[in-house]
Amino acid sequence: MRITFLGTGTSQGIPVIACDCVVCRSNDQHDKRLRTSVWIQVHGKSFVIDTGPDFRQQMLRAQVKDLDAAIFTHQHKDHTAGLDDIRAFNHRQQMDIPLYGRQEVLNQIKTEFAYAFAEKRYPGVPHFSLHAINNEPFEIEGVKIIPIEVMHHKLPVYGYRIGDFTYITDANYISEQEQEKIKGSQVLVLDTLQKEPHLSHFTLSQALDLIDKLNVPQAYLTHISHKLGLHASVESELPPHVHLAYDGLVLDL
Repeated sequence: MRITFLGTGTSQGIPVIACDCVVCRSNDQHDKRLRTSVWIQVHGKSFVIDTGPDFRQQMLRAQVKDLDAAIFTHQHKDHTAGLDDIRAFNHRQQMDIPLYGRQEVLNQIKTEFAYAFAEKRYPGVPHFSLHAINNEPFEIEGVKIIPIEVMHHKLPVYGYRIGDFTYITDANYISEQEQEKIKGSQVLVLDTLQKEPHLSHFTLSQALDLIDKLNVPQAYLTHISHKLGLHASVESELPPHVHLAYDGLVLDL
């Protein structure tokens, strides 16, 4: 399995026009983050988790040629807004691209991209097939995927486990029952917004405590706000088995 981090950042706290903080002024490419997403290649199949506003740029940068499905964690715009650009894969592969998510997520996609579901569709609009999932294992093209329900303040969000890889973003609470699904993972990717307390995201200390509790061999932190600090500085504070993820990072499991 190969995991490519397409984006590790967040819209949280970043001004629309400009930011003069030390992270935004950094020349270190590790500090240049697009919105959070990953590309997973497993058993000859190609999946993305989330299609945020930077989706087109991420696909071009990673040179993704084919896409077997898009899987969604939740319905917030920083995880869905780039979905229109999936039309390039429709054209290339001559097929509807399957979308997987909670029914609430699919309902919102149908509302926000209503033109893609109209009875009379304009030529060239994206084409999807929708697949509602619940908190039970499911398969895409023979690949088993285990949802992990986490809470993003009061909003249920899905993380996913594929083999020994677990990916969780936009969370500040995971029940004991759902934590059991993570145990035994070789790699855990976990939401870590900033050091200060936050309403709906894990802080650095909370993420590290959970990683320690779950006893995973390797962990990577994602959904990083510029408030967390410079990549090099934060990386130097972390235990040897925990790292800040960065855009373009590739893991082979």
